[in-house]
Amino acid sequence: MDASQRLRADLGLVMRGPGTALDSADRLCRACVELLEVDGAAISIVLDGVTEGTFGSSNELSRRLDGLQYTFGEGPCLDAVRQGQPVLAEHLRHSSDQRWPAFTVGALDSGVEAVFAFPVRLAASTFGALDLFNTSIGPLSELSLTGASWAAELAALPLLDLANEDADREGEETDGDGWIQLSSLGRIEIYQATGMVMAQLEVGSAEALVRIRAYAFARDRTASEVAWDIIDRKMRFDPDEWGQIPPRAGSSA
Repeated sequence: MDASQRLRADLGLVMRGPGTALDSADRLCRACVELLEVDGAAISIVLDGVTEGTFGSSNELSRRLDGLQYTFGEGPCLDAVRQGQPVLAEHLRHSSDQRWPAFTVGALDSGVEAVFAFPVRLAASTFGALDLFNTSIGPLSELSLTGASWAAELAALPLLDLANEDADREGEETDGDGWIQLSSLGRIEIYQATGMVMAQLEVGSAEALVRIRAYAFARDRTASEVAWDIIDRKMRFDPDEWGQIPPRAGSSA
């Protein structure tokens, strides 16, 4: 068995472990770190051009980088889904690779120097992406690129399992396990914080969400991090103080 065949077999074995579909997604991300020579991996669900949740991750850094793409509305994951093909950024600091200025600043501040995103497809639809992160610059090896494409194919299997769980429960009054697991991926903390900001500023939901994301952007944080501070009442949006969007951290404004 050559290296390519062995890599494919090892990735396939990862999906046979115990636990829920979300457990399988996390195992796949950790296997990507071990087998593809990367420092982090995450699987994002993307609907209508917005990251709706982190389906799997190898560590907290990977989950945070997925959150940055949601906060800034840009990043390799979103491009990979929109284009339907891998998006490779092997040198984020290089001036020729400034496709996502806001995301890039957040990624570099987190110690990430290279990002590689591979679309995840279910049937004819692209519903997410497998993101791989490195803390050093440089391309993936040819073998790792091949393995990443296989891992992106495997990433669709846990979601298919969730859909099958709900199909098996069709007609039952309670929600299926698949729906419960999928709903847990949504950024519930942001929805809750949005409602609190609506009350604080007496604005609509769209404007409240814009304020949360703008505040996070200005301080190089994720929207989820800011949302938890709002929910925990560590901060609130005052109408007088937040009448305007605050300047980005480090700017001269």
